[in-house]
Parts: sequence; C-alpha cells; structure tokens
Amino acid sequence: MRVPLSWLREYVDLPATETGRDVQAKLISAGLEVETVEQLGADLKGPLVVGQVLTIEELEGFKKPIRFCTVDVGTANGTGEPQEIVCGARNFAVGDKVVVVLPGAVLPGNFAIAARKTYGKTSHGMICSGDELGMGDDGSGGIIVLPPEVEVGTDAIELLQLVDEVLDIAVTPDRGYCLSLRGIAREAAIAYGLPLRDPALLDVPAPNAFGYPVQVGDPAGCDRFTARTVTGLDPEARSPIWLRRRLQKAGMRPISLAVDITNYVMLELGQPLHAYDRSRVQGAIGVRRAEQGEKLTTLDGVKRTLDAEDLVITDDRGPIGLAGVMGGANTEIDDTEGTTTEVVVEAAHFDAISIARTARRHKLASEASKRFERGVDPQAASAAAQRTVDLLVLLAGGTADAGVTEVIAPSAPHTITIPANHPDKVAGVDYGRETVVRRLQQVGCDVYGQDELIVTVPSWRPDLTDPNDLAEEVIRLEGYENLPSTLPKPPAGLGLTGRQRLHRRIGRALAGAGYVEALNYPFIGEHVFDQFGLAADDPKRKVVKLVNPLSDEEPALRTTLLPGLLGALRRNDGRGSHDLALFETGLVFHPQRELRVAGRLPVDRRPTDEEIASLTAALPFQPRHAAVVLAGAREQAGWWGKGRPADWADAVEAARILAREAGTELLVRSGQYGPWHPGRCAELAVLVDGTEKVIGYAGELHPGVLKTLGLAPRTCAMELDLDVLEEASAGLPKGPKISTFPVATQDVALVVSREIPHADVEAALREGAGELLESIRLFDVYESEQLGEDKKSLAYALRFRATDRTLTVDEASAARDAAVALAAERTGAVLRGA
Repeated sequence: MRVPLSWLREYVDLPATETGRDVQAKLISAGLEVETVEQLGADLKGPLVVGQVLTIEELEGFKKPIRFCTVDVGTANGTGEPQEIVCGARNFAVGDKVVVVLPGAVLPGNFAIAARKTYGKTSHGMICSGDELGMGDDGSGGIIVLPPEVEVGTDAIELLQLVDEVLDIAVTPDRGYCLSLRGIAREAAIAYGLPLRDPALLDVPAPNAFGYPVQVGDPAGCDRFTARTVTGLDPEARSPIWLRRRLQKAGMRPISLAVDITNYVMLELGQPLHAYDRSRVQGAIGVRRAEQGEKLTTLDGVKRTLDAEDLVITDDRGPIGLAGVMGGANTEIDDTEGTTTEVVVEAAHFDAISIARTARRHKLASEASKRFERGVDPQAASAAAQRTVDLLVLLAGGTADAGVTEVIAPSAPHTITIPANHPDKVAGVDYGRETVVRRLQQVGCDVYGQDELIVTVPSWRPDLTDPNDLAEEVIRLEGYENLPSTLPKPPAGLGLTGRQRLHRRIGRALAGAGYVEALNYPFIGEHVFDQFGLAADDPKRKVVKLVNPLSDEEPALRTTLLPGLLGALRRNDGRGSHDLALFETGLVFHPQRELRVAGRLPVDRRPTDEEIASLTAALPFQPRHAAVVLAGAREQAGWWGKGRPADWADAVEAARILAREAGTELLVRSGQYGPWHPGRCAELAVLVDGTEKVIGYAGELHPGVLKTLGLAPRTCAMELDLDVLEEASAGLPKGPKISTFPVATQDVALVVSREIPHADVEAALREGAGELLESIRLFDVYESEQLGEDKKSLAYALRFRATDRTLTVDEASAARDAAVALAAERTGAVLRGA
C-alpha cells in the first residue's frame, strides 16, 4: 500500500516538521512494515510552468516527425516573449495548455535543461510528458495536456503536486484495514496521540423503496449490498489533476472519471466499489452462485468458464461480474465513446474465503479481491457509496437519484471476554487495566467491565477474534521495543536426544560419502504416484491435503522424499550438472486413522502434558526418512583410471552407510516396488525385537519412470525409514576393539543357485563361523557354462581373529568349515572345485 504523506495529512494533523522518515519510524514502532519512503521530486528544480501552445511548424526531412513550437509561458522566462521549443510528440495542438520546463531547470534523474540547437532550430526548453516529470503512466501516452482553465505561467510543480513523500507499506494478511488511507491514518493518529478525521463519517440517507432493484440470493456470500444511482453525468468530464495525481502516487493508473472515483474511494476508505453503465444493465442486479460452466467475459477481455462456487453479480441476461474480483465487459463504462450519462454504484461486502478462492481459481488477483480476502469493513459500504455519489455529482455534474438500496443480512457485533491482566501475562510486563482499556479503545473497541473486560470489536477489525489478538494490540501499541529481553532458563545437561544425534551422524556420513544435501518443499501433487507406478492401494497414496496450499498443483504433503529429490536432480541436470549425488533427510506425512481437531494451546502458561498430547494426537503421523538419488559418473575418469557410472550398488551402499551409523545390521535382498527397476531393486529390512521389518528400497529406477520424469538413464535412488532404523539400533556405535594378534584370512568360493540371494549366503556364513569371524567380504561373482545355466559362484574373504591369542591354522580352518557347512545346509551351497 502506497500512502502519499500529503494525502495522509488530510486526516491527521501531523506536525509540519514531520518528514516521511519520521512517520515511518512511528508506524514501524506500531507494528506496521513500512518498507521504503519514496522522495518524489527531491531532485526536481524549476522553472517548470504552464504554457499555451501558440504555433506549431512541422519540420520535414527527418526520419521522425518533428515540430517547432512557440509557447506562451507568461513572464516565467523573464521576457514575456513566446518560448521556442522543438518537440517530437504529436498529442497536442495549438491552444492546448502544456507543461514547459525552461533552461536552468533540472528534471528527475539529474537531467539538466539548457537551450540547445537540434534539427536546425534552437530549442529553449522542453514540453514535458508525465514520465519525464517522474509522474508515472497517466494514461495519455504523451505530452501532458492540462485543463483549459489553468492560467499560463502557473508553477507546474505545485499544480501537479510533484514534490511529495510516499510511504510504501507491506500490509500483512491480518491487517486488511491498512489497505486504505483511513486505516493508515488511524494508526498514525494513535502513534502520534492525535485525533482522526474519519473520512467514513458521512451523512448517509436511509434506504428506501425507490432505489435500483437488488436481489441477493446468497446472504452467506454477500451480507451487505448498497446500490446508488447517479444521472445526468457529463460524458466529456475528465478527472481533475488532484485526483489523477493521488491515484498515480498510490500506484494506480488514471482511466476515466467514473473509474477513477471508485478507485479513489477504495484507496480512501478501503471499500472496493464498482460502477455500472445503467443503460447496459438489464433488469434487477442479483448476487448468486454461478452455475457450473457459465461463461463471463471480464473487464480484461478474457472469457472465463465459471465454477459453481464462484459468487457472481447478475442481471436478467446472466452474470455481469465476478463478485469482489472484477466486473464484466458487458456493463463496462466505455470512456472512449463518451456515452455514459447514468451509472449504478455498487458497494457490497462479500465473504472473504469465497473471494479468495475465486481469485485463485481464475488466477485473477485484483485490488478489490486483495482487500476482500483480507477483510473489509462491512459498515463502510454505505459511506463509500455516498462518497462516490458526492464526487460524481461534484466532478461530473451529475444528479444523485433519491433512491437508496441496501440489502443487509442481520449480524451481531463480535464480543470477546478477556481478563484485564491478560496482556500483562502474555508480555511479562505490568501494563495495568487503564493502559489496556485505553489502547483497546484507541483501535476502535468498546470496553466494559473491571477485572473481566467485555470487548466489542470494531467492524473494520475482523482479525480480532480472541483474547490473544487483543493482547497483541496492547503490546504493539505500547511498543515491542519496550518488551524486556530475558533469556529462558533451561535445565542443564539435556543436550541432544538420541534421535537427533543419529540424524546428525547420518547427514555427516552421507556428506562424507560424496552426497550433497538438497532440502525440498514438503508438498506434492497426487499425479506423482501415477508417474511412480504405485499400486492403487499403496499406502503412500493416502495423503494429508492442505486447506490453503501454496500451489494448486501440489496440494498434499509428501509421503515420500523421492519426488522432491528427483525434481532437484532434473533441474540440476538441465543446467549442465550431470554427475550428481544428492541426499535429504526429512519428515513424511501420513493421515491418522481418526481425524481429530487440534485444540488451541494457551500462551500465558506452559501447556499441560494432556494438552500437548491432545495436540500431538491431532497431527498427521510424521516419520523421518532418508533418501539419496544418483546420476552420471560416481567416479570421475582421469589419469588415475577410466572412472565408472553410478549404479544400483551405490544406492544399496548408501543404505548400508546409514545402517552402520545406526549400529545395526541391514538385511538386503531382491525386491520389487513402485519406481524401481524390478530386476535391479533391493529390499531393505532390519530386525526389531526379533521381528523383521522392511524399511525401504534401493536400486536403479525403472526406465519408464525415468522417461516420464525426464531423468537421465540409469538414475538410481534409495529411501528408508529412519525411525524404524533407529528402533533396530543398538544405541551409540561402539568403537572397535583393536587386537594385537594377527588375522587369519580364509577364502571360500561357493556355487549356489542363481535365485539364492547373496545376503542369505553371507548370513549363513557369518552365523556358522561363530565369534572368531571378524569380517566377511564378497569379492567375486562368477557365472559360466561350466557351472551350469542356473548356477553362480560367490567368492568370499573371511577374516578370523581372536582377542587373546594367535589362531592356529586348524582353528581358522575349522571356523571356515563350520561356516561352509551351515551355508550348504541352508542354501544348498557347494564348495567350488569340490
């Protein structure tokens, strides 16, 4: 919201010495986000005067049209003689009043003006456009042509209000009332302790039966509709300079008188309005929900297909406007033809949620929708309509119709009961009852009671809904900077939990293994499950949907980390980084079986264990997962070797890294799931209290998934559940015991059926070898016709060591034979060559 300081002074008698920076500091102290103070005309220097074009000579022989003009500037040039000026613009004629800058002046951007010879003539100054004066777009697209009544020689700096200060305020969603000069003026008046001249305090005639007919078919969507009619408008009337300049300073482009007035009143009072050409409205104006598939062409020229939830304005033909968002083209006031002499002014109050959803659904954000979705004062509708009528009568020569239409759905004011010392408890400061009551009254509340206050909230503050909101008002007006800074006193010696330590170890281990952490948003679209090829009954398809998502394309919370990681992989690959290894640890979300409503926790005391448990029970189930994705080269080629691409084994090894950090044994076997290649997918499992639990999958992704997602061939991935991995953990990993005795290495090659997984063979060897086995490593896999079509040879290196002695050859051989025997019993393994 852009607020010109000169406009703000109309409602609050700010000290004459106060600058925009001073007002900025006051408003920031009151809790508003004043981002910048723009100094308009700070580098502007005259003489800049009104001139009248006397003659125009067209210069020929140049690539573009050039005009040599003589302009009467009165005595501003010191001689009274006509000023000779060369100009290329063509939107003015002889007799027009224009803005002339004379030699010696300086325009915005430090552009000094001097007499200079150009196009064979000497130009003594310049005829100015709005852009050259820093006024912005005034809609004319060229030279400023002033009204004929302006006197020649008048100071144009003052006439056009070129010197001013504009406060740019970032209005947060809970302070919709500050999207108006009325709201900002109220905050400034409170900050300075000055009275407010409320522009909404107008004499408004009572509604009667002679007003334009209005039928509200959806009182929940539109609880107030005011209609006023003005006739006899001068179709040639144009917006005066002061009106156009205020709109420009506030960041809006002047369009036509009727539209400019409605925009002006919206900026002034915060109430969006709409003016209809009465001759183009057929029958009564109605408010209802749209029929599914209805069509409406809005003022931006787009033909829109309406949804059944859209609130629309209608006449006998059907929709003529998208309520609270944008009017329709079929009732537009056409300023180009200059035929509009009667208008119907609409000032209505619409449901905030309905307007927000309609604007988002049609991707049509407007100044009106921005205000309605943040909350508009319903009591200001009639005053805004009256203010619009007054300006149309004053500036367009119209006549206010005696008829006044008001359709109002009954509603009671909102009241809140609050202990008088509640703000003291929230802030930890002793404000006292008198301060609390005074501050609440300053924001417009009616306050009654002693120890227990009954507060009636003003109509322009729909954001005040409970005692904590009222406490916030007291605290911000007393000054956040006055709150004491006290550090909490946590009990000593707690440190990180075991879960936190595990997550940090895992992050460090993956980073050490060459992975780069990529943090992604936790939002997904449900179409990703189809892209992953998940079954229709897969638990991952059951998602928690957001009521107000950031993007309509991703309205759900993730149940897997892979969509975000693969998206990051695709973006980086598209930008030329082809050798990638990314990881992420984060929460995934699963809905609870029973939907519960979360209670609101207190802020004046520590919540009880029961209250925290009740809140936790209403949250989705949120396990923490870890995932990695790989593409391109895992080992770079160079003088040291050929390098190698990432493959499924790297994804499996990433899972083993996590298991080692958790101090648990990972069970790896062939698996098949969702986006993974059925022949290159490993199922990951752990033992929890003797029960085997599957915690994830690793391997190469399916070619179809890679093609659908636009990923590089042979992309690999791994994802597992860290919470279950922690359950299987033996706690903090213990440092290895270093033995001073030598190791005895025994190699063994076993021939097994191709269907037997290596993990089963290794498990049998490990168990059979007993306590003397220090480590086991698979170092070769061999297949040939000599072994048989359905056979493979697995070669293992077994390391044996005792902690108290040097093993003999017989002891090592016995341990090896026991391991081979158990492997033969369980898997049918046969010693190769035996």
